[in-house]
Parts: sequence; structure tokens; C-alpha cells
Amino acid sequence: MSTTQFQEVITSEEELRELLGFPSELVVRKQLSTLDSHCRNFIAHSPFLLLGTASADGHYDVSPRGDAPGFVQVLDEKTLLIPERPGNRRLDSLRNILQTSAAGLLFLIPGVEEILRVNGRAQIIRDRTLLKGMEAQGKLPLAAIALEVEECFMHCAKAAKRSHIWDPTTWPERSVIPSLGRILVEQIHPANTSVADMDAYLEESYRKRLY
Repeated sequence: MSTTQFQEVITSEEELRELLGFPSELVVRKQLSTLDSHCRNFIAHSPFLLLGTASADGHYDVSPRGDAPGFVQVLDEKTLLIPERPGNRRLDSLRNILQTSAAGLLFLIPGVEEILRVNGRAQIIRDRTLLKGMEAQGKLPLAAIALEVEECFMHCAKAAKRSHIWDPTTWPERSVIPSLGRILVEQIHPANTSVADMDAYLEESYRKRLY
């Protein structure tokens, strides 16, 4: 809990609605309970998503998933599969799914300002027949996240337009953000490890463990 003491805190939906209002009929009606052809097409062209989960004791996590467009498979109008590629092995998302099954997805496509939101119940599967359909670089994922869709809808482009996220003329120079190697060295101070050593280690891990 933050130690900052705020003077005006909203504590009820009634207060929130009075301040921000209600959604339009269009916003309400665009929410679907199944993946229609437009949702499927969006997923088929998306190379990147954000996965939100929650644990039973209130631990929340959002983590990225990415691969070639179409890496997420739609089995039917209510079910999609996300391959679990090699990562950092923290397993935050997977542990949360084991506890509550609640999951939310944001699908992005580079250059497309709209975003697809999908919420539902997830489970972790290792059905080899299904995993074979998600083979990449000659390797099968060891597991996959199967999501049963409860709601899905296209999110409008306002956030992307305000941020200019896909406009390269607004992007900062890469040099303003230190390399991950430098960040880790300065955060955790590993013994006898230089920034160059850490950068080299990370590059090697990317080369060896993308799949």
C-alpha cells in the first residue's frame, strides 16, 4: 500500500460515474461473448500480446508474449491457445492461473491503433496433439495456456493516438534508456560482473533460448 496520503479519493462507483459518466450504447453493444471473424483475423495478424493474471491472495501480474503473427491459435469461437515459450522461469502468470484461472489479454498489431481485448478463464495444458500445432524453429512448447473466452471487444484508438506509439518520429533515441545489462548491474550489483559481461550474457541467452 502506498504511504502517500491523498486528499480526495474516490471510493464508490456512484461517485466515479458522477465524475466520468456512463458508456455509450455502442461501447456496451460491441462487447461479444465469442470470437467472431474480425477478432480471429486480428489475432491471426498479432505478433504480440499482454497477459494479465491475478493470484488468490491478490498478487497481480502483466507479462508479454510474442512470436510470429498467428502464434496464438484459435481453436473455436470460445477457445484460444497461447504457446509457453522459454522465458525467465519466474512463472508468475502460470502460478496465478493455477490459483484463480482469471486472465485478460491485449492483442497488438504494429501500426494498427486499435487493440483487441479478450477476457476469460485460463488453464495450462500439455496435450501433445495441440502443442504440435504450435511448433516453431523445430521445437514444441512444453505447455500452452488455453483460454476460454468470456468477453472480447475491439478497443478504440484513443490511447494509441494520444501516445503516438506507432509514429517513429516521436520515438526517443535508444540511448536514453540504458541497456538491460547496465540496469541489472546497477540494480543487483552482481559480483565480478561488468556491464559488458552482463550485456554479452543476455545476448547469448536470447540466441540460445528464444524457442
